[in-house]
Amino acid sequence: MLIPSKLSRPLRLQNTIVRERLIARLANITHYRLALVTSPAGYGKTTLIAQWAADQSELGWYSLDESDNYPERFATYFMAAMQQATGGHCTRSEALAQKRQYASLSALFSQLFVELSDWHRPLFLVIDDYHLITNDAIHQAMRFFIRHQPENLTLVILSRNLPSLGIANLRVREQLLEINSQSLAFTHQEAKSFFDCRLQRPIDADDSQRLCDEVAGWATALQLIALSARQSNTPTHQSAQRLAGINASHLSDYLVDEVLDSVDETTRNFLLRSSVLRSMNDALITRITGEENAQLRLEETERQGLFLQRMDDSGEWFNFHPLFASFLRQRCQWEMGGEQKKLHRSAAEGWMALGFAGEAIHHALAANDTLLLRDILLHHAWSLFNHSELALLEEGLKALPWQLLVENPRLILLQAWLSQSQHRYGEVNMLLARAEQEMAMQQIAIDAILSAEFDALRAQVAINAGKPEEAERLANQALATLPLANYYSRIVATSVKGEVLHCQGQLEAALSMMQQTDRMARHYDICHYALWALLQQSEILLAQGFLQTAWETQEKAFTLINEEGLEQLPMHEFLLRIRAQLLWSWSHLDDAEAAARKGLRVLTNFQPQQQLQCLAMLAKCALARGDMDNARRHLVRCENLLGNGQYHSDWVTNADKSRVLYWQMTQDKTAAANWLRLTPKPDHADNHFLQGQWRNIARAQILLGHFAEAEVVLDELNENARRLNLVSDLNRNLLLLNLLYWQTDRKSAAQLALIEALALANRTGFVSHFVIEGEAMAQQLRQLLQLNTLPELEQRRAQRILRDINQHHRHKFAHFDESFVTRLLTHPQVPELIRTSPLTQREWQVLGLIYSGYSNDQIAGELDVAPTTIKTHIRNLYQKLGVVHRQEAVQQAQQLLWLMGMGVAS
Repeated sequence: MLIPSKLSRPLRLQNTIVRERLIARLANITHYRLALVTSPAGYGKTTLIAQWAADQSELGWYSLDESDNYPERFATYFMAAMQQATGGHCTRSEALAQKRQYASLSALFSQLFVELSDWHRPLFLVIDDYHLITNDAIHQAMRFFIRHQPENLTLVILSRNLPSLGIANLRVREQLLEINSQSLAFTHQEAKSFFDCRLQRPIDADDSQRLCDEVAGWATALQLIALSARQSNTPTHQSAQRLAGINASHLSDYLVDEVLDSVDETTRNFLLRSSVLRSMNDALITRITGEENAQLRLEETERQGLFLQRMDDSGEWFNFHPLFASFLRQRCQWEMGGEQKKLHRSAAEGWMALGFAGEAIHHALAANDTLLLRDILLHHAWSLFNHSELALLEEGLKALPWQLLVENPRLILLQAWLSQSQHRYGEVNMLLARAEQEMAMQQIAIDAILSAEFDALRAQVAINAGKPEEAERLANQALATLPLANYYSRIVATSVKGEVLHCQGQLEAALSMMQQTDRMARHYDICHYALWALLQQSEILLAQGFLQTAWETQEKAFTLINEEGLEQLPMHEFLLRIRAQLLWSWSHLDDAEAAARKGLRVLTNFQPQQQLQCLAMLAKCALARGDMDNARRHLVRCENLLGNGQYHSDWVTNADKSRVLYWQMTQDKTAAANWLRLTPKPDHADNHFLQGQWRNIARAQILLGHFAEAEVVLDELNENARRLNLVSDLNRNLLLLNLLYWQTDRKSAAQLALIEALALANRTGFVSHFVIEGEAMAQQLRQLLQLNTLPELEQRRAQRILRDINQHHRHKFAHFDESFVTRLLTHPQVPELIRTSPLTQREWQVLGLIYSGYSNDQIAGELDVAPTTIKTHIRNLYQKLGVVHRQEAVQQAQQLLWLMGMGVAS
């Protein structure tokens, strides 16, 4: 719940001098990206901008205090101010801020800029008291904001010092409007008008000018002179003499003498007690001071010029001038130290009555009242948790004695979820174990429902740690007990149970459970769990070989991300990564690479270790293209990350796949042997995660010539894949088994495995999995096409695979280019017919494409000539080679390649 006064522009105060000359400087503010108003306290920054803002309609105002150094709180109020300025135009950005569904403030601002792209009218955002921001993460985000904000938006920042926002570039480009203390200092005429409004007797112009010069036009000093003269009925020049040369560091003594000691005891008591409040209304003042007519007292204090100012249009909210507020709090601590905790306690109760739990926690902390703090957290912590007030909650929980937490297990649960939500997984079990031990020793019982909520949390931690059996037990326990009203924990437990089934290879049951999680999460608007459920469904469908259905599920996930503004969640990278995996399988390599790179951009503001999967995908794209240099570059980054982080087993599996493929394609047996020696072998192969790592092991064994060991592995993988309906894994296993049979000269077995793999590919759509195997695969596919026994779908797929091998792996085998033909014709064993009837360069190219499996139409498309021209070339080269049909031409080409040491003779 947001405090209205923090988002309200100050009202124009009574007897305030309108700063016409400065407002005139602000008339062209739309020409600037940033208007910066800087000066020490008391020069009238806020008053000036409030005067200018009175005539602006599309303007948001955000008044900072010390608590705004938490990025989450800053983001929430910042977006609320933008909504105020745009009349509710930026709903997606506001929802992101409220749900804390963004990677960083900069990421949130990026989404805001997208929403503002269709806003074409001038727009203003004022941030007051920016000097209170000390968090560098906020400074960095604001620098990003200023660099990229729309041209029609002007940011207005008010600060006591020059903010750390990198404004030098704006100044050079004349996009910065600066108003400093010299500009804000009152002129002689403004000082005369100021005194005329405040003093009962007019003041001479010479006296006014002298007073203005003596305090260097400092507005607060002029106000103090007028206040002192009015209260003590002393001549203004005497007050001025006392203020001459004064500065903020010496102001306290002056305020004691000229303000506190000059007001009656009731007013003094009112000022000191009220100072504990950062903002106030009549209800809070009644709680603090006992005043029956609190609103009248506030208005009277404002009229007396005692540095109290209205904060909103309604006139209900007030606060003290920052200088005076700081002074009063210090005096309150000195003069009412014994009563100060009671005041903060009353303030906490007052804020609670108004429904502002966050402010109540602030005062409960100041009162050091642990019981009050406990009660606030017990009743309102989950609401604050759902609104991402995580730092405030952690501060509150840390202030409570451990014993108080143990006696209130719901607070232990809250603390554990705080750690879980911020990915501090290791802390969760330690905290729960310690609490459980203490509660057992003290015989503190928890009810069954709360115990079930603990089980749901533990289940989530267990599945994160790769302990599916423990996660399943805890999730089942939770679901057996939790009532429907405890929907969040039920969603968590249901999701975990789906993940467990996924890990167990029970794909149909896992899919059903994740669909149930999706429905529950959407019903209760728990968007991140709905997204997670869609991602899990997509992975399951990929494992089942239903890639098209997986694609459609991913489309639903992209729609959810766009609708809910979840673009900067790490789960968006997960979605992009599995989309890239699917695209790679279908050999849409450019699109796969683009998705992986977009995933890396999502992770810009996260730990580098999270980039591993996208980098591995980029390496696979390079390998499928035969681009070994780029593949090596990506794999070096992967290996650096693997050496500097702990990863879930399936992350390691994906990275290892790219590494082992690279070693196979470069024949790096040393690297493969070292990896195989150090890599732990999984206990089972009953899900697609474990199948993948065993497949990596088998590929390395084949590379090293350990064929018998690899065959044992692959036979078991295939048995499990068929039993569990892991169709995609079976498709991959068959291709690896084909490689093993081919290298061990079991050509018939290799052909059967390849035919089954092609048939399965009708369901999976696999292409790159074939292409990556290179020339050995190409030769076998040519032979199958020559036999002309493949069904139509398999035949078309074989031709497509051959085209991709030809396109991406040209450097690995001959395509009868000029240099190859020159070397061939000078070879001592070249057939005499080739020498005496030389083919033209175009005919050699056509022969190479025939060998690669291209049809006549495909050859015409590759060479960009008419099909009739290709037929002429084919007729000529058949005559010159002494062959009568395509199969003989392929055999002739294969013999020539074998002669040159390339390929395998038939």
